[in-house]
Amino acid sequence: MSSISQGEPSRDGKTSKLPAGIYVVATPLGNLGDITRRAQEILAAADIVACEDTRVTRRLLAALGIPARRLMRYDDHAAGRTQPALIEAVQHGGSVALVSDAGTPLIADPGYKLIRAAREAGLAVTAVPGPSAAMAALSVSGLPSDRFLFLGFLPQKAKARAAALAEVKAVRATLIVFESPRRLPESLAAMADIFGPREAVVARELTKLFEETRRGSLAELAAAYAESGPPRGEVVVIIGPPAEITVAEADAAPDLDVRLTAALGGMSLRDAVADVARATGRPRREVYARALALGIARK
Repeated sequence: MSSISQGEPSRDGKTSKLPAGIYVVATPLGNLGDITRRAQEILAAADIVACEDTRVTRRLLAALGIPARRLMRYDDHAAGRTQPALIEAVQHGGSVALVSDAGTPLIADPGYKLIRAAREAGLAVTAVPGPSAAMAALSVSGLPSDRFLFLGFLPQKAKARAAALAEVKAVRATLIVFESPRRLPESLAAMADIFGPREAVVARELTKLFEETRRGSLAELAAAYAESGPPRGEVVVIIGPPAEITVAEADAAPDLDVRLTAALGGMSLRDAVADVARATGRPRREVYARALALGIARK
């Protein structure tokens, strides 16, 4: 019996009408050879291809030898206008292939809003998996991969970025961050300041001609990019988890949590942190990070 689902492209390259629904299609990060056969078949058969940049996707389709489909822009700016049209198309029996400029859609882009709307409307959503910058970078980092947290892009403003980093300082997992090349030196410096001497990897231009991975402590990487200047291309930063806590630190954690909870019941975050830091003799930064990790801090 054939393993091909009814209505999907066949293995002999001939395409038939796809069942109505949205197909979340991963595309290459840079190396065209990473496109999956199934992704090519879905892109060739879909009624509509929803994409971040029609120019980028048109070039991809041309490189794959796929005749230009009906392309519809779907990004932060066009989502409000395009989403209803895409949902309506599927409701009337159409098929939509959702792609990003590179990699897996919905990873740090607005695609999840379309998928949520489709789910709420009772429409079919199908994954067509493939390349992912976050997973590719993690796989070559040499850092623990059994537990990780994807942070997406950090806030651009220094104060907001510091707060976001402090919030996850106590998380016992490898962290994955997308960052723009222009902000990379200052972002690494902020990570070094807040996380301390953690091991990290900067992966750049994955699967492309000038692919590069640099490994070192956050401080070493920050210094290296401060000296050389911002790199070119797409960047993923992988940050190792915090060092194992000592028995004394583990024993002290419940007391710290109790003190913070009580203090935040009647004080501002700033005053509560100062009060608990004085009472316990622990660094303010550590107490502040713990307050954020507990999720009980208030303005």
